[in-house]
Amino acid sequence: MIIMTKKEARRIYKQKRKELSAAERSKLDDLMLIQFQKLPLPDIEYLLCYWPIEENNEPNTHLFSDFLEFRNPALKVLYPRSDFDRMEMDAIEIGTDAPFHKNAWNIYEPMTGKLIDAGMIDMVFVPLLVFDKQGYRVGYGKGFYDKYLKQCKQDSIKVGFCYFDPIDEIEGRQDFDVPLSLYITPHTSYVF
Repeated sequence: MIIMTKKEARRIYKQKRKELSAAERSKLDDLMLIQFQKLPLPDIEYLLCYWPIEENNEPNTHLFSDFLEFRNPALKVLYPRSDFDRMEMDAIEIGTDAPFHKNAWNIYEPMTGKLIDAGMIDMVFVPLLVFDKQGYRVGYGKGFYDKYLKQCKQDSIKVGFCYFDPIDEIEGRQDFDVPLSLYITPHTSYVF
């Protein structure tokens, strides 16, 4: 049985992701896309995506958002914009040529766009390093997404993409931690 604290899991899985080559990540991204395409997803009108941080070897979320846009050309794709003074984020609807800039944390954020209320969002792609068999994840430790997910509507689908299988349990979860609804790995999907 694998039980880890958030701190241990963050350290170990950052390193595991760092060790993946670009070719390995590309193959794993394609396998996750296949898993995602197999799911009986409802129509999504508002998707909150995130721009993958290349330096962190994050999964290529553009593949998954492009698939949803192909299924529904009217899909509205939103990206988070962080406010580090409030330690919160907002969802910004972007146009096709929206300019992005890289903030101090190497996160690409939209420079312009329309602020969309969290209660409108049907699906959220949530960054993570690893997750457990109860649906909880280990992120980067700032709590932006957990705060934001609490504002989303109850039936909003919260999706995590992970190169690795789940661990048994994340030790030290807090009351503010929000479990996700769905995790996609290269070989299967987990629904909670």
